[in-house]
Amino acid sequence: MGRTVLVVDDAGVMRQMNSLTLKKEGFEVIEAINGKDALSKMGGKKIDIVVTDINMPEMDGIELIKQIRTDSVHRFVPIIVLSTISQEAKVKEGKEAGASGWLFKPYKPNQLIDAIRKFII
Repeated sequence: MGRTVLVVDDAGVMRQMNSLTLKKEGFEVIEAINGKDALSKMGGKKIDIVVTDINMPEMDGIELIKQIRTDSVHRFVPIIVLSTISQEAKVKEGKEAGASGWLFKPYKPNQLIDAIRKFII
């Protein structure tokens, strides 16, 4: 059984692209459309790493990170942010919330794989 990656992004194209890239590398992928959806899909599942966008409706990536960090089961799961936001203040906010790493869009598929492998392989 492969490692499981939770991909969270409100843009369907981004979710599909990331899922395809990850599946080609042997990862199992769970997709969520925002932070609220992600939390509901995490319940009772072993998640090895979360890859999330920041700007999403209902629950953004920063709030998702905060919620994951308070969950006793998933508290230590690595979280990589994929975002167009490169403002130093927002990156700092994400890291203070508990983000493990940050990739700026646009990025190459191999950059995503390399970042994930740093945390879980």
